[in-house]
Parts: sequence; structure tokens; C-alpha cells
Amino acid sequence: MSGEAARELTPDPVGGVARPQSTARVRVTTVEDGAVRRRSDRLATEEPMEIRLQEPGGEQRSVAVTMRTPGHDFELAAGFLFSEGILEGPHDVRTVRYCAVPREEQHYNVVTVDVTRPLPGFQPQRNFYATSSCGVCGKASLDLVDVRCAPVAEGPIVEPAVLRGLPEALRASQQVFDRTGGLHAAALFTAAGELVASREDVGRHNALDKLIGGALLTGEVPLADRILLVSGRSSFEIVQKAAVAGVPLIAAVSAPSSLAVDAARRFGITLVGFLREGRFNVYTRAERIAL
Repeated sequence: MSGEAARELTPDPVGGVARPQSTARVRVTTVEDGAVRRRSDRLATEEPMEIRLQEPGGEQRSVAVTMRTPGHDFELAAGFLFSEGILEGPHDVRTVRYCAVPREEQHYNVVTVDVTRPLPGFQPQRNFYATSSCGVCGKASLDLVDVRCAPVAEGPIVEPAVLRGLPEALRASQQVFDRTGGLHAAALFTAAGELVASREDVGRHNALDKLIGGALLTGEVPLADRILLVSGRSSFEIVQKAAVAGVPLIAAVSAPSSLAVDAARRFGITLVGFLREGRFNVYTRAERIAL
């Protein structure tokens, strides 16, 4: 049927169990210049993933369900818990694993983060449901929106030419976007414009959590000497998560929200928007850019 997606799977190299992939095939009817044709197309996969937390000697507790593009699931789980203020750093993570279930029940949609110590500040009732379009709107209450964190470090001074070159470098790294045209991306760069890492996801906040989670699991946080570039707009949540990770400069190809600007000012972050076609706007802390 037209529009019915076929879920793509690939064998797990360890257990022989099929894993969902980042894209799915679909049959579509294309209408162009009066001509009608049937063809195959690819879409970005969107599937739920539950994030669980297990403290020493305790039972697993569900923390969040997020709609995500499969891939880098462990980074996503760790990054989410860190950027939401539940984990303090890499020393809190013992292991990250998929839920242990019988082989026929394994769908790779439940990830458990085992932590090294009890987390007295973690509230079991603090549950999230994060959609692919917005994570902050799914939090249990508005009181949970503002994650406390210290202002970021001073960070590097960045040349305008470096900023202008970032979107092209990010676009070149978006392999799944090239096949689907339907994903957000987030990337970390050095002050000289060298791409360090990039992640893609149907959710803008998920792409950033994957990026932060990767840095967390390799002990690279805080990201005090990095530039963050996001492919869409800058929301409050993007700024909040970057602040927790210690990112001093955020750039986006589209506009920031008013709350994002307020948050960037409060956390001491340089916020750049409309970074495209050789121009950009600086909304906060312009002294980090060599104007």
C-alpha cells in the first residue's frame, strides 16, 4: 500500500537478533508535471525507546520514553540522563545495556543505564514522554524545565569565517539525511572549525543527547572548548542541554526562540542564529567571536 513503511532490520553481530535501522523503505505515488508514477523511497525511522535507570542493589526504574531514530541508543540514554541533571558525570555510569529479555522478545527498544552509586536527588515520579519534535513539552511538569547548572567556561575566541564554514561541514556528515531528507543533526567542532562528532535523529533534542552522551561515555565533558551546531532552530531545551555539557558557543542554521536567548544569557553562552548563506546573527555574548 502507498505510504506503508517497511521496517528495515539488520542482524545483531553478537546475538543474531535483528536490530531496527535508521531508515525504512516505503512505496509512494509521485505526481510531477502531470505525470504519475510509483516508486520506492526511504524515510527516517521513528520508534520509541524507553530509558531505565538501575542503582546499586535496586530495581530498574523507568525514567523516560522518547521517540527516536534507532542508532547510538546507548549514547542517547546516557546523554539524556546527564543533560537532564540525573547523572553528574562519566563516573556515575557503570554500564549501559539493552534490556535482558528472551531472544524472541528483543526489539532493542529498552536501554538500562546502571549507575555506580545511589542517586538521592533522583525522583522516581519524575517521568518523561519526549516526542520527536519536542522533549520539553513532555516533562511531567513545568517545574522540571529548568535544570540547574553553573555558567559555562569562557571558551575560545572563534573567527567569523570558521562559523560560516560550519553548515557545509555538518551537511557533508549527514549520511542518513542524504537518503531520507527527514532528520535533524547536531555536531561538535573545534574552535578552528574541525568536525569532532555529529549525530542525526528525527528529534532535534535526541540528536544533541546522542552527541552529549558520546562525549560523556568517553570522559570528554565538560565541552568547554567546543562549538555546537544544530541543523534547525535553537530552543530553550537545546540551550539547557548544551549548558549542562559546558558548551560555550551554540550556532543554529535557523532562528532561536526568545526563551533560548534568555537561557543563553543566563548560562553565559554565545548564541548564534541564521547561520547560512555567509551571514549570521549573534544574540548573546558576542565577545567570543572575533568581530
